[in-house]
Amino acid sequence: MENNYTVLARKYRSQDFESLIGQDVLVKTLTTAINTGRIAHAYIFTGIRGTGKTSTARILAKALNCLSSETATSKPCGKCENCRAIAAGQHIDVMEIDAASHTGVDNMRDILDAAQYRPTNARYKVYIIDEVHMLSTSAFNALLKTLEEPPAHVIFILATTEIRKVPVTILSRCQRFDLARVPVETLKKHFAYIAGQENIELSDGANELLARAADGSVRDGLSLLDQAIAQTGGHVDETAVLDMLKRTDRGTVVGFMKTILSGDVSVALNKLDEIYNNGADLTMLLNDMMEWTHWATRMYPSLRLQDSTSSPYTADQRETIKNINENISLNTLSRIWQVMVAAVPELQASNNQKQCFDMLVVRLMHIADMPSIPELLKQQDNNTTPQKQPEIKVAEQTKHIDIKTSDELASALQHARELLLYSYYANNLEIINFDIGKIKYFDRKGDKDFSQKLAIWLKDNTGQTWELETVSESPHQQTVVEHTKSEIESDPMVANAMGLFEDAEIVSISK
Repeated sequence: MENNYTVLARKYRSQDFESLIGQDVLVKTLTTAINTGRIAHAYIFTGIRGTGKTSTARILAKALNCLSSETATSKPCGKCENCRAIAAGQHIDVMEIDAASHTGVDNMRDILDAAQYRPTNARYKVYIIDEVHMLSTSAFNALLKTLEEPPAHVIFILATTEIRKVPVTILSRCQRFDLARVPVETLKKHFAYIAGQENIELSDGANELLARAADGSVRDGLSLLDQAIAQTGGHVDETAVLDMLKRTDRGTVVGFMKTILSGDVSVALNKLDEIYNNGADLTMLLNDMMEWTHWATRMYPSLRLQDSTSSPYTADQRETIKNINENISLNTLSRIWQVMVAAVPELQASNNQKQCFDMLVVRLMHIADMPSIPELLKQQDNNTTPQKQPEIKVAEQTKHIDIKTSDELASALQHARELLLYSYYANNLEIINFDIGKIKYFDRKGDKDFSQKLAIWLKDNTGQTWELETVSESPHQQTVVEHTKSEIESDPMVANAMGLFEDAEIVSISK
């Protein structure tokens, strides 16, 4: 039975320079060259798949041979015999050659022999050699001389995704154009336009997911949109696209990373089980977690980049990331990134990805406690052992922690891997009075939920109810981190080291 359906990537393929999206520099350069008659004898287009290399080659071939003008025109009509034949890939003087199936020197010699004859119906004979990097060394050598001094009626257009595999001798004989990845916002507008033309309901959330999954490739994005339409029957929403891509929504990823940084291994593993049982692809989940870590790092206050609005997260999700950043160090984010990068090949090689991911989560939750390189060097130089943490006494019968001082509380939170509670406590609280069962303090951030969370933790771990009293005015006391920083700065060796560099400062402390 005849199949009349044309996939979106072919149906909406760019047919002129004006409809070529995301390649403004390329379009401006080529149109100016055509309008001024400065047409090169050889071009090479490079870029990732689906950015328009072959489409641009066809448009250029039409511009050179359009019958609506007596000379080459930057605005081919698309209606004349030449334009229609080139668009269909059927013009006798415009030959599209797949280098992957014509790799040998004999194939190249046949092409070059035919190039000596004048075109039959067009102004120029145009040879479009796709994936040109697939040619053999002997085929490249055969092409060299003709490519440098071709007949006046011949134009070579080469396309490749692997520009580094093309010999420099070939590159030096061509005008090179690098096709850029198409921006997400440009893809979204394009997909929304096509959805409107096809009478398809495409939600903003689904459009966002498709545009980001396309990774800068128009063809990949349209293939995904085609698949989503076939799966949903024309009502494409965010849930359907997430299910199709086997991805977890970003809100879940943000919550999962917050759980990991909380230090509770059992809760994090249970959350991972839930995500996995809901059908998430673990490879995609790791990519999403790396994306979170990248953007959390770029949004870190001390970097002052302030470009969070371009991140793929909603305003509420960005606020959550901001709150997390207040309680972790930049060093911790860097360590998390390193562990994730190392896990990529492990996950790919593993016969059981779930087991591999479980162990990854455990590693992530313990990596923040590792000492930094400067600390290790300092310990080695001083030939001393790390400072002993205040002793935490555990009653043998009740297994409750005995906390008597502010430092013991900080140490207990670290020991329990309550990273968010510890970071907030150590960075934001000015302790006025600390008694067993009662803490009086000033909270610089004024987080109303913190006192409740800390009280619950103290109740669970000490076996008694604690009264947490906040005051409205600062007593100008040092926080735990500030006190530690002052002690470090007073160390003669640290002072000498900082004196070697102008405007040196201690930006973070890992304990």
